[in-house]
Amino acid sequence: MISITDKTLQDLEFNTILETISAICNTEIGKQKALQIVPFKDKELLMNALLQTSEYVSSFTNNNAIPNHGFETITSDLKMLAIEDSFLEVSSFRKMAALSETVNVLLLFLKKFNDYYPKLNEKASQIEFTKVIIQKIDEVVDKYGEIKNNASPDLVNIRRDMSLVRGKVNQSFGMALSQYNSLSYLDEIKESFVENRRVLAVLAMYRKKVKGSILGNSKTGSIAFIEPEATLKYSRELNNLEFEEREEITRILKQLSNDIRPYLELLKSYQEFLSDVDVIAAKAKYANKINGLLPKIVEEKRLFFRDAFHPILYLNNKEKKEITYPQTIELTNQNRIIVISGPNAGGKTISLKTVGLLQLMLQSGMLIPVHERSETFLFDRILTDIGDNQSIENHLSTYSYRLKNMNYFLKKCNSKTMFLIDEFGTGSDPELGGALAETFLEEFYHREAFGIITTHYSNLKILANELPFASNANMLFDEKSLEPKYKLILGQAGSSFTFEVAQKNGIPYGLINRAKKKIEGGKVRFDKTIATLQKERSKMEKTATNLKEEETKAREEGKKMEIINAKIQDKLEKYQELYDANQRLIYMGQKIDDISETYFNNKDKKTLIGEFLKIVEIENSKRRKLTFKEKKVKEVVHKQVVEEVKVIVEEIREKKIEDRKKKKEVQLIKPKVTLKVGDRVRMFDGKAIGTIDKIEKNKAIVNYGVFTSTVSIDTLEFVDALKK
Repeated sequence: MISITDKTLQDLEFNTILETISAICNTEIGKQKALQIVPFKDKELLMNALLQTSEYVSSFTNNNAIPNHGFETITSDLKMLAIEDSFLEVSSFRKMAALSETVNVLLLFLKKFNDYYPKLNEKASQIEFTKVIIQKIDEVVDKYGEIKNNASPDLVNIRRDMSLVRGKVNQSFGMALSQYNSLSYLDEIKESFVENRRVLAVLAMYRKKVKGSILGNSKTGSIAFIEPEATLKYSRELNNLEFEEREEITRILKQLSNDIRPYLELLKSYQEFLSDVDVIAAKAKYANKINGLLPKIVEEKRLFFRDAFHPILYLNNKEKKEITYPQTIELTNQNRIIVISGPNAGGKTISLKTVGLLQLMLQSGMLIPVHERSETFLFDRILTDIGDNQSIENHLSTYSYRLKNMNYFLKKCNSKTMFLIDEFGTGSDPELGGALAETFLEEFYHREAFGIITTHYSNLKILANELPFASNANMLFDEKSLEPKYKLILGQAGSSFTFEVAQKNGIPYGLINRAKKKIEGGKVRFDKTIATLQKERSKMEKTATNLKEEETKAREEGKKMEIINAKIQDKLEKYQELYDANQRLIYMGQKIDDISETYFNNKDKKTLIGEFLKIVEIENSKRRKLTFKEKKVKEVVHKQVVEEVKVIVEEIREKKIEDRKKKKEVQLIKPKVTLKVGDRVRMFDGKAIGTIDKIEKNKAIVNYGVFTSTVSIDTLEFVDALKK
């Protein structure tokens, strides 16, 4: 059975959270319910509430947004409906119809998307779906909030008669208006309304000449407002019909009230359901603002809040655009109690309150701002003693009040309790108060309670160091500037930096030395040792951070070098393949060149073909069937080779063009020889020598032995004359 006192709620400022959630609610009942949130006493109900809120949070990011749940409160209307023979006004029925429609839409939606919102649908499935309420109200009331003409047969007849009589009233009034206006009996305004009745504006001097009923005069008395005699008769008839209409409407509303009365409890449940959804939605919106989530709830006794934020401080700092520092705290059976020490204004109390408030919020069905890998146990009690609790009403001093509180702790504290005490032992003589606080702490320890305390007392720091399942902690301070870093460090007590802070705030050094002499040397040495250790720890923190950064940079540089090496190795392999392929092509080219030279000299085709076949067979013997991967590699290499060859060909082409230009220049210097049939010639850019068989115009047919070629005479170079 979970039991948390009002004092704990007050100490942890739980009401501030509730006020924020209440302000987010859409409905009045929802706002009231939000302010009445308390920790759950039943674990199953708590888990349902947490999962429902978590599901609603998920609706903000998926494509299936939960429909509107807003409604107008019908509490007073339901109270009236509960009275026998009473009847409601039309506006009340419209609110009820809207409420029923909203519930129906929500029930159908949650049923359809049960996979997304199983716990919300489970809650909704307890509510009855019906369209009867809407249908009954729609039969009587239209969308404008008026009673329909066909709500009853009598109302149809009455309203038809009223329409006819209104026509007669207007007709008779129009005739009287024309008649008396032609006689100039009327004022310039001609007509007006008195007591919602149409009247003639008759000049005072003619009022006796106009037949009818005087209903009033103008302020000056110059005009008399007269209802014409013919109109008066129809007006009375219309009044009677209006009375009958009101009577019939009252009868219809009484009948509708009787028809809806059996659904009184259902309408109450509808309002309860929608107001509950309103609170769930508000908790989800609040969770969204503070980055809240549902940590793992475990059965074993363990509290592990990683990167936990104080929600009130987080939102306040966010508004001021200031940084909020998260804390990581762990309590287990092997480390049940943490004693936080260190100078004031370092964040000890905030760390204490963060743990208590987040645990309290979680046990009240709210999501909390922690890392997703956080987990916690559900405590039966959360006991707190935070702040100055001097009781003026009970005439108790701070210390008396705290002793009374400690007595309550001793009565209630057990293995499923979490206690949070700020400035433990203060308010009395340091030595005596410290000794008593030490005894209390030992008692809480032996009862296996989980707890966090803050203190300046050295004996409590020593005790935490001696107890196997307790530990010290301190708030990190900059050793040079003595500015707080708002970071909780577990495993080491913190110095109060009493003399250091005093010196920083301008207290004369001589006074500080005198103060040091007034206390025990051991105490100063102990505090100095702690301060030194804390400074060393701060330095180690910085060194560790720097080493981590350097390690990260080195790792990144190493990865970059590995990538570069891999790329270089890959390029080297490809160039090697390209080189091998080029060498092979050069070898093949040389071979073919040798064969061509041999053939040119001996003209032996058989030897030529044999040599070619031998080359082909040698090359084929080297070939084998390639795998898909090897084919791909070969294609890439081939592509590169082709590109390289293109470059080489282009260079050769450019060189040939250059050689050709040089030859042309030489040709210009040499005297031109007139070529004749039989002369031996060759192309300017070639090596093969042939004989001119025939010359026609500017063309020559040159015989190379194996083949003949027709070329321009200008491209031929004289080698040798025809031998006779």
